Formats: sequence, structure tokens, C-alpha cells
Amino acid sequence: MTPLDRGREAEFRALVDGKAKPLGALGKLETLAVRLALIAGRPDPRADRVRLYVFAADHGLNEAGVSAYPSAVTAAMVATLLAGKASANAFARAVGAELRIVDAGVDADLSHPDLIDAKVAPGTRNAAEQPALTRAEVDQALARGAELAAKATREGIELLAIGEMGIGNTASAALILHRLGPAPLADCIGAGAGHDAEGLARKHTVLARAAARAQPTEPLDVLAEFGGLEIAMMAGMILGAAEARVPILVDGFIAGAAALAAIRMSPEAAEVCVFAHRSAERGHTILLEALGADPLLDLDLRLGEGTGALLAVPLIRAACGLIGEVASLDDVLQGRI
Repeated sequence: MTPLDRGREAEFRALVDGKAKPLGALGKLETLAVRLALIAGRPDPRADRVRLYVFAADHGLNEAGVSAYPSAVTAAMVATLLAGKASANAFARAVGAELRIVDAGVDADLSHPDLIDAKVAPGTRNAAEQPALTRAEVDQALARGAELAAKATREGIELLAIGEMGIGNTASAALILHRLGPAPLADCIGAGAGHDAEGLARKHTVLARAAARAQPTEPLDVLAEFGGLEIAMMAGMILGAAEARVPILVDGFIAGAAALAAIRMSPEAAEVCVFAHRSAERGHTILLEALGADPLLDLDLRLGEGTGALLAVPLIRAACGLIGEVASLDDVLQGRI
């Protein structure tokens, strides 16, 4: 994996500056347009074909009550996604994006013609008591995520997006941020899917026990101790996107934890990551700051499923249109339109 070639950055910036608009009038969208052109290596990046992958997996930590919902809800929501009735389905239709559901590690026997079976294991182990994953399982999840990214690009996908479904995965993400941010554990823990005060206190206690059990600092070790299979597989997809030079929209807190792990493994991966939104989940702002990321949207979302990533798709397409389709100010003034 090599860094982006910055040799044409001045060219692309001048191209955007010269459009039929006041200098800087489109703010962050102009910076985004330049980034997309750099990733594509040409002045007319495209995002016509967009595909969101929703990675689903279960978490052994949920045995200790870190979520307000039982693990069985993961499989139920996967079924809802496959039936086309979840929020991600509605949003994908609204923005014209393709949607793929991936079984990364759901603790159930799932069978559906539209389900991508990439299951590494039926969920993780309880990270408060033992490592959540083996290194071999982490490697397998990373490889499968990277393979999906490579396959998508061969199929003509121009923009990838990642989301997740996994009861208990905010707990795993909090531990990953704690170690890789790094950041104080208490600042990383939020209410997740909707804890009351008692449930949140229990979540703090369980995660403190997990953090005291192991103190890894290397990203592969952190994923093994605390990671979910969906988080590791999303990290693999980010690494695969970076290798293929395809931009990837990163959803909220859990997808952000995957991006944090991927970027700590390979800093060049940050160049293809576009952070879709700032989640309302506690810890996400800390994560974004740790990566120096400036998200596109701030809508108080905390659902997951890639919903925030999908809502950012029109902004990506608008940025592509700005650099690739808008007339230059010089052409307008010279009457060449």
C-alpha cells in the first residue's frame, strides 16, 4: 500500500478554484472534490455505483449485560435487512445505492440467497474473561473484508460504504478506542442502543474488567482481545479499499473503530476514508479527533446499519459533479458555454 500521489493536488485545487463560483464558496465540498480526484487520479471522479456493506456479528461481552438487548436481536435485524424493511434499506433506495448484508460472525445459522456468508465464528468470546478472538480469526476476518473490497471494485463499484449490525458492539468499539485512541475508558463508553442508568453502570463495570484483563496497544492485538468480527472485517474492507484506491464512506462509532484499527495498521488507509457523520454515541467525537477526521454530517444519529454513510452519498456525488461537470468561470465570462 503506497500513499496517494500528491503531485496533481495543485492542479486539482486550481481546477476547483476556477469553477463558475466565488473562490471557496462551496467550503468543505471543494476540499472533498480535490480529495476524490486525488484518490481517482483524474479530474473527473465518479460515484455512480455505490455499494454499502452491512457486516453483522455477535459479541460474547453481551453475556455480561453490556447491551440493553439480547444477542438474538442481531439475527432478527439481519432478517429484517434481508427482507428490505430496515432503515438502511429505505435509505439505500432513497440515494440509489446497492446494499449487501454480510454474516461476519452471527451466532445463528443463517441462510438467504442474498446473504454473503463470510462467517469466521459464531460470535466472539466474552472479552471480560478472555480474548474475544484468536489472531488467526482476526487475520481471517481482515482477509475476507479485503477480498470483498477487491471484488466490489472488479464489479465496477466506484464508492464503498461500511455499516454494521451487532448487539453489544458499542462495548467492543469503546475498548478499541480506549487502547488505540488512546483515550480514558470512561470517556469512550456510551449508552449504545439505549441503556438506562443501571445498565450503563453495569457496562462501565464490565468494560473496566475487560480493560484490566489485557493492555494491548498494537492494533492486531487490540482486535484479538476486544474486537468484534464485524469490526475486524470492516477494517479489512478499508485496507482493501486503500489498496484498490477506492473511496470508502465510514459510518458511525463502530465503523469508526474499524477505521481506527485499519489506520493504526496502515496510516495510508486514512487517505481513502471519508467519515460520513458525527454520531451521538459518546466516544465518537474522541475517535474522530484521534484520527484528525472532519465528518460531513452531524445529525445526532446513533443507529448504525450504515445509515449515516448512505445519507452522505449525495454529498460525494455532488463533489464529483463540482470538479468534473461545472463550467469554469473563464468559460462563462468568455461566452464559451
